[in-house]
Amino acid sequence: MKILALDSSGLVAGVALVQDDTLVAEYSTNYKKTHSQTLLPMLDEIKRMVELDLSSVDVIAVAAGPGSFTGLRIGSATAKGLGLALGKPIAAVPTVDALAMNLYGSDKLICPLMDARRSQVYTGLYTFEKEEGRYVLCAQLEQCALPVENLIGKLNALGREVIFLGDGVPVYREMLAEKLNVSHSFAPASCNRQRAASVAVLGVEYARAGKLVSADDFAPEYLRMSQAERERMEASEAERERMKAGITPSGAESR
Repeated sequence: MKILALDSSGLVAGVALVQDDTLVAEYSTNYKKTHSQTLLPMLDEIKRMVELDLSSVDVIAVAAGPGSFTGLRIGSATAKGLGLALGKPIAAVPTVDALAMNLYGSDKLICPLMDARRSQVYTGLYTFEKEEGRYVLCAQLEQCALPVENLIGKLNALGREVIFLGDGVPVYREMLAEKLNVSHSFAPASCNRQRAASVAVLGVEYARAGKLVSADDFAPEYLRMSQAERERMEASEAERERMKAGITPSGAESR
């Protein structure tokens, strides 16, 4: 089985090609350019380097969210475009699950952290359980958006040693050190950010389990409203309150 994976959900943009149990190619960047500038050129470079015929790909795997709203839209549009053009199904891999997969086989509680702004993180809690000679990723807390304080409370209540990774670590590292009561550590640079290869590996599992969607039906999972959507909702609520108070848009009370 040949899986082409895309990840532009966070600061890192990545493309990977996995065939059966072999990582054939992976290209990642974590730099200042936007993902719209990097994702397709990385795909083109992988195609060239390994002489990839895109029609030979069985499944398009994509980090389906949560994450950066702009990044998710870019990755989703690319995956949908490829799926429609090639007639291939899509494996919509949860971003936080894929991050946890970077620490395959760890005996610690794994806690990915993606900075969601407003003192919140996209996170989840994971363990690896051994089954028939391999480790299976198990979600103890499904990916979600949480205030950091709430997450720390959950971890203290569980009382298990935990390892953190993700772009939220440098943002909240001091808070974690100050308020966590459990033993904890942080993943090294080699595996502490999104990897398209991890998306591909979970894409293989999704394909084998039949958890695929058509390109037409695929949509990213944002988990929260965008800032623009929040501002529109807040403006609408404020306008309704003004109307209830009998205040016209000019600020004068209606009679």
